[in-house]
Parts: sequence; C-alpha cells; structure tokens
Amino acid sequence: MKDLFNIKNKVVVITGGTGVLGSCMVEYLAEQGAKVVVLARNKATGDKLIHGILAKGFEALFLQSDVNDKELLEQNSKDIVAKYGRIDVLINGAGGNMPGATIGPDNSIFDLDVDAFKKVVDLNLFGTVLPTLVFAKVMIKQKQGNIINISSESALRPLTRVVGYGAAKAAVTNFTKYLAIELATKYGEGLRVNAMAPGFFISEQNRSLLTNPDGTYTDRGNTIIAHTPFKRFGEPEELLGTLHWLASDASKFVNGTVTVVDGGFDVFCI
Repeated sequence: MKDLFNIKNKVVVITGGTGVLGSCMVEYLAEQGAKVVVLARNKATGDKLIHGILAKGFEALFLQSDVNDKELLEQNSKDIVAKYGRIDVLINGAGGNMPGATIGPDNSIFDLDVDAFKKVVDLNLFGTVLPTLVFAKVMIKQKQGNIINISSESALRPLTRVVGYGAAKAAVTNFTKYLAIELATKYGEGLRVNAMAPGFFISEQNRSLLTNPDGTYTDRGNTIIAHTPFKRFGEPEELLGTLHWLASDASKFVNGTVTVVDGGFDVFCI
C-alpha cells in the first residue's frame, strides 16, 4: 500500500520559517525528505538555519523575502520554480504581534494604537493573502497544490489583550475556508487549503508575557495553564504531526478545515 505520509521530494515553501515554531517545522520537513524553501526577512538568521540543515545532508534553500511585498514574492516564486520546477506545499507561517495592538491590564479599547493594529493585520492577514495569491498561481498551473495557513487559538476565542492579533487570525481562518471552496470549485480537486490553530507555545514574542525572568509563570501564564486541561504550554515539536498529516496525501480529502493543537484550551469550561 502507498505510504500516505511520504513527503519526500515535495517542494515546501514556508514563510516566517526562522522563528521558534517555524524553524522547528523547517528542520522537521527537511529531515522527512522535503525540499524546503524558507522565506523570511532576516538573511543572517535564515542562512544560519539553512546551513545547519545542509550540514546534516538535507535539502533546503533560503530566500530573503517580505510577505507584504508582492513583487518580491513573485521573484521568489520564479526562483523556486527555476530551481525545483514546482511548488507542492505553501505554509503561511509569517505572523506576529506588537505592543500597540494589545490592550494592557490598565487600559481599555479606547487606548488602542490604530496604526499598530493595522500593521498587525498587514503582517498576519495580508501576509497570508499575498503569498497565497503568488504561489497558488504555480499550483493552479500544476493542477495540484496544498496550502496550510497558521491560524491561532486567538482566532477561535476572543482572548483578553490581543485584540489586533486575534482579529487578524480570525480573518485568516475565514480566508482559509473561503479559499478552500474557491480553488477546488474553480481549479479542481488537486487544490486544497487548510489551517492549523496552535494554542499556547512559548516563543520569543510572548516569553515575557507568559514567564518571569526566573522562569516562573506570570499571572497571565498561570491563567492560561489553569484553563488548559493538559496543565502546560505546548512544545514546538507537538505541532509537527498535524503539519505532516496536512502536508501529505494522508489528508488528501481534507479541505477547508482548522485543526486545533492546544492541549484542550479551546474546549475548557468551568
């Protein structure tokens, strides 16, 4: 029987692949035999990541990019096709937050920095839409392609403080479902779009929000743990099984879904 989980030689493009979660995905996919192309802004960080992968004998490529620069993304696409001939999987992993788009414990919605809110929406929503518009064209020509968007727990439940990020990720979830219908009905069953919604994982962006300098949890960190049945934060490696499933033919009939990986946070009630 065919190995449904075999992703060897699949050309996988991932935006935002140099962060804590993204780099873990990149390393894993390369180890599984995929040809991984990392798109990110920081060349030094990207080159370091790729160097480590190549040193292990796996295939990977870094291209400097910006998910809000369509012309640069189009050049990235040309370079990828010139090298590998195709694009099988796009992982829209670029995203992030900024202080001005959050509401602190001593503030209200009326203290929101609207410009910061717009920047967060640009990065998370348009940073998913624009790469999709560029790389999906290659997939349509191939009549086959697989897009995996990275949504968030904050897209499912309106979490306190992260108003901009939550709104943007909720839009990513909606866009995922819309696009799944759009591509399949107009371009065939070879095109599919799904999303992953990670729960709480400690990254460089949220570390100071969730943990104290001594490693103990902040009040917010403790609140999250109290509402997580597993009673802990997730480890980056715990996203990989779901990612592999979505990237492989094992999920060939899966389209327009959002898979939640959160230790039970979303279903918790008191």
